[in-house]
Amino acid sequence: LLPTTAIIGTSEFDTFIEHNKIGGWITEKSDSEIQNYFLKGRLSKELCKKLEILIKNINYPLAVRSSGLLEDSQSQPFAGIYETFMLPNNHKDYHKRLIYLKNAIKLVFASVFMENARNYIESINYKVEEEKMAVIIQELVGENYDGYFYPNFSGVGQSYDFYPTSYMENSDGVVAVAVGLGKAVVEGERNFRFCPKYPKMQIISEKELLGEGQRDFYALDLTIDDYELHNFEDPTLKKLKLRVAEKHGSLHQITSVWDVENNRLVDNPEARGPKIVTFNNILKYNSFPLAKITEEILEIGEKAMGVPVEIEFAVNLKKNLKQNKFPAFYVLQIRPLTINTEEIYIDSENLDKKELFLYTESGMGNGVIHNVCDVIFADPDKFDRTQTMQMRSEVAKLNEKMKHEQKRYILIAPGRWGSRDRFLGIPVKWHEINQAKIIVEAGLKDFIVDSSQGTHFFHNLVSMNVGYFTVPYATDTDFIDWEW
Repeated sequence: LLPTTAIIGTSEFDTFIEHNKIGGWITEKSDSEIQNYFLKGRLSKELCKKLEILIKNINYPLAVRSSGLLEDSQSQPFAGIYETFMLPNNHKDYHKRLIYLKNAIKLVFASVFMENARNYIESINYKVEEEKMAVIIQELVGENYDGYFYPNFSGVGQSYDFYPTSYMENSDGVVAVAVGLGKAVVEGERNFRFCPKYPKMQIISEKELLGEGQRDFYALDLTIDDYELHNFEDPTLKKLKLRVAEKHGSLHQITSVWDVENNRLVDNPEARGPKIVTFNNILKYNSFPLAKITEEILEIGEKAMGVPVEIEFAVNLKKNLKQNKFPAFYVLQIRPLTINTEEIYIDSENLDKKELFLYTESGMGNGVIHNVCDVIFADPDKFDRTQTMQMRSEVAKLNEKMKHEQKRYILIAPGRWGSRDRFLGIPVKWHEINQAKIIVEAGLKDFIVDSSQGTHFFHNLVSMNVGYFTVPYATDTDFIDWEW
C-alpha cells in the first residue's frame, strides 16, 4: 500500500525563493539564521488555500518529507541530507495545525541552503542554486498506543547487498528493520537485518542478538500540541524503552524470549524472560509475509528504474475486523542505489599480510584509490564510547584542516560512523568528514560492529564512491595493525 500522499511541486520552491528575495547571500548565514529567515517568508496564496482545505479534512499524523531533484537523481542519489518533519496534527484549532504544516514546508525548503546540504552538494560537483525542492506531505503510518503513535516496525530494503554472507549473493538484497518509526534504521541505531531471499538464515548469532539487539524505539508523541520545529532536534518524537511497546502489546509477532536456564531463544512471546527483537515469528513462521513482499517490491523497483534500488517502508500488524483493519505493508519512498562497477582483481592468497596495515573480508566496492597519504584514527586503547561527542568535534576540525590543505585521508575508529546513537560510534554528520576517501569501522573486544548498511549515511557513502570497510574483532582473516 501507499499512504495518503500530497505533493508540492518544485515550482512552489522557485516562487518562494523569488518572492521572498532569497539570493546567494543566504549561504553566508548560520543554519539557525537561515531557518528563521525562511520561517518569516510567505508561501503562495494558491498553495495556502490548498493547504487549508487539506488540513481541515484530515486529523491524522503527517510526515513532511523532502524530494529534491538532485536528491533523487539516478547519477548520484543521496538521503538524509535534507529535513523531514513528523507532525502530530492533533491541535483542536485547525489554524494552529495549518501553521505547523506551513512551517514544516518552509523548513524543508530552508534545508537546501544549510551547511550540511551545501557541503554535500558541492562535494558532488553541483551548486546549491541547481537544486529544486519538492515536498511530500504523507499520512504517517502507525497506530495510537496510549498517546504514542508508531507502526509495529519500519525498515529499509536494498536490492543489492554489499556484504552478503555464506551462500548469499549481492543480488539477493538485504533488509534492515526496527520496532517503531524508521529513524532507528536510517540513522544507524540498533536494528535487525535479514536477506529477503533467505529470511530464515540468521546474519548474527543469538548471543550477539542478546547483547546488541534493539533496546529502544521511536514514536510520535501525541500528548504535545505546542512545539517548535526549528531547534535542530525532533521535538515531536520520543525515544522509548522497548518495555513500553511491550506494555502496548505491539511486540507480539516481533520478539522472542531468552530462556536463561537453557541459554537459548524461545520463539514464544508469551514465555517469561527478557524480550529480544528477532522477528522470528514473521521470518521463520511467516505470520506476516515480510520477506516475500520486500523481495518482490525490490525486484519490481529495480526493473522499473533499471538500477539497484532502496526502499523505505513501514508495517502495521494490527487487525480489527469491526474497523476493517488488516495487517499492511506501506512503501514510503523508493530511490536509486548507486553501484560502482569498476573491477580490480586482488589475489588475496598471495598477499603479504606483513606489508598491510589493514585487511578485511568486509569491504565495499572494488578499485584503486590514489594520492591518500594521511590517516585520522581513534586510538582503540583509549577509546571511550561516552566521549564520542568530543571526538566528533575533533574529527570535524581535522577534516576542515584537510579540506584547507586539499588532502583526502583514511578515517578509522571503533563502532559506527554517523550513528545517531553516540554510544554506538562517533555521531558525525557528512560535512564533518567529507574529505575522507576511505572510512573504516573497527570492532573491539567488548564492542561488536555491525555495518552501517541501510542507513542514510551508508547510502551517501555509496553515492560518493567512498571506500568503506568493516573490520570485526579477532577473526582469523581481518585485522588492523594499530602499531603500523
